[in-house]
Amino acid sequence: MGVKDFLIKKLVRAKMKGLPKDQQDMIIALVSEHPEFFKKIQSEIETKKKAGQNEQMAMMQVMREHQAEIQKLMMAHQAKNK
Repeated sequence: MGVKDFLIKKLVRAKMKGLPKDQQDMIIALVSEHPEFFKKIQSEIETKKKAGQNEQMAMMQVMREHQAEIQKLMMAHQAKNK
């Protein structure tokens, strides 16, 4: 495991303590497999925060906007790991 993967795992586990471990693992895998997509999402969240939205609302709005893409990634990941 590289430093980048270690940091991603720590960040996801810290931000998503309430999720079951298997869901955390899936998110970690998705972020590791598609870092550019998730950087784009983070950038959009930061833009909304700078415009005055609180972090939670910004995150919910951006995730809703990318919901179809995220679902495709999740389904592909699940199919690959069966």
